Amino acid sequence: MIWNEHSTLKGTHAVMSASQPYWLFDNDEKFLERVDNFEAAKRGTRLHAYAAQDILLGEEFGIMRPANGRTYETYVNDAIKYRMQPEQVLYFSDWAYGTADAISFRKNMLRIHDLKTGKAPAKIEQLYIYAALFCLEYNHKPGNIRMETRIYQNNEVNVWTPDASDILPIMDLIVKRSELIRKYLNMEEI
Repeated sequence: MIWNEHSTLKGTHAVMSASQPYWLFDNDEKFLERVDNFEAAKRGTRLHAYAAQDILLGEEFGIMRPANGRTYETYVNDAIKYRMQPEQVLYFSDWAYGTADAISFRKNMLRIHDLKTGKAPAKIEQLYIYAALFCLEYNHKPGNIRMETRIYQNNEVNVWTPDASDILPIMDLIVKRSELIRKYLNMEEI
C-alpha cells in the first residue's frame, strides 16, 4: 500500500476527529457551536503567534501598536513597555509545564500577562500556575518576590497581585503530583 502523504496535517486535529468522537452525539446546533469553538481556537493560536512577533519587533525597533483600548493592542503595548518575553515555556517536569503568553522578571518583580481571545471567562489560576512553575524552575521563593498577573480579554485588563499564600500551595501540589506520577509510572528520579 502506498499511503497518501498529508504532511501539513500531522500534529493537527479535525473538528470531526476520531480521537475525540463527541461530535457523533451532537445535534446540528451543538455541532456548529463546536465548529465555532474550534475555529476560535485556531484564530487564537494564530493571533498569539502574531502578538509574539509584534512584541519582539516592538522591543527591537521601539514600535508600539495604536493605543485604542482594544484587547490586542493593549496586551502587545504592555508587553513591549515591560520588556516581556512572549511565548515562554516554564518547565518543572515532563508532567508540569506550560507556555506563558508574556513574562518578565526584573528588579525582583515577576509579571505574567495572558491574552484571551475566546468568549469564556478566563481563570486566574492559569497565571498562578505559571507563577508557581517560574518559582520552581528558577528557584525563587514566592514570598521573596513581587508578582503581578494580568488577563487581557474583551477590551478589559484584569490585574491580580498574588502573594506566597496563593502560589506556595500550587508549587507544593506540582511537586507532589510530579512525584506521584513518577512513582506510579515507576520512572527514574525527576
